[in-house]
Amino acid sequence: MGSRKKQMADAIKEGKKQVAFAKLNNCPTSPRKMRLVADLVRGERVEKALSILKFSQKEASNKLEKLLLSAIANWQSKNEDASIEDAELVVKEIRVDGGTMLKRLRPAPQGRAHRIRKRSNHVTLVVGANNNTQS
Repeated sequence: MGSRKKQMADAIKEGKKQVAFAKLNNCPTSPRKMRLVADLVRGERVEKALSILKFSQKEASNKLEKLLLSAIANWQSKNEDASIEDAELVVKEIRVDGGTMLKRLRPAPQGRAHRIRKRSNHVTLVVGANNNTQS
């Protein structure tokens, strides 16, 4: 391997060490309901995001809180020597995508049937250390 290529690979490796992610697949909540909660914590510091999710009335907030704790634990396992308080972790990215749909039939008047779509979603949450200091 060339020296420039090795330097670039080391730089990429160091950059990846600063971020950690967690995924939640096939969560049986509609993506629209999950996005309402995800928008509350996008870009927030981790401590504030945890308190927002803890005191939110929405059902989806429990699942996102658990996912955020998992992402924090993943960051902690990557950076064993660093402390979470000093790193000032931030929710860098949170993405809610549609998952598989369970299609069911419900009886309707006059012998017809209506299709019921039970939606699910995939959530990807990325936390990282805050490089720029903002108040």
